[in-house]
Amino acid sequence: MSPGPSYRLDAPAGAIATALGAQVNGDVWDGGVGTTGGYAPVVIGIGGGRRAIVPRQWGVPPPPKGERVVTHLRNLDSPFWIGPLRHTQFRCLVPVTRYRVGRQWCSLPGLPVFAMAGLWRDSEVPSFAILSVLDGGTSMPVILHPRDYALWLQGDWKEARPLAVPFPADRLAFTP
Repeated sequence: MSPGPSYRLDAPAGAIATALGAQVNGDVWDGGVGTTGGYAPVVIGIGGGRRAIVPRQWGVPPPPKGERVVTHLRNLDSPFWIGPLRHTQFRCLVPVTRYRVGRQWCSLPGLPVFAMAGLWRDSEVPSFAILSVLDGGTSMPVILHPRDYALWLQGDWKEARPLAVPFPADRLAFTP
């Protein structure tokens, strides 16, 4: 993993709520860096097609034989993850304004706040991990199109799993 932050969320809770169709739910996020072990907002489904912003710690405690917290979920067939992936109540949207791949920052022109696919767990601490996929040998977060937010949060796993693909590179903006 690259040193330093992996993503930024330079938007207050109200802007996140507007962009992702969520209720602010008392979250007081003012914007900043997503760091392993730090708290950041995620958007969860709360029933009836409604969404809410809630704080979660970035980095899920390791599986039984693991040693490090899991910040990026890469193996969608892992027995540790398959149960939560199949149950929509554990899927979340991770709001972001840009994310880092290597030494570059990536953003989506025209979408100041967008979402990565995430999964949260409620073990010792409510925490989350970001889904990642390989794109030409590089691990990239799963970026969701706004039209797919509801499918990710509420859809059957068989329908939601195809969303776990690299986002088209020609729709991303790259900066040092």
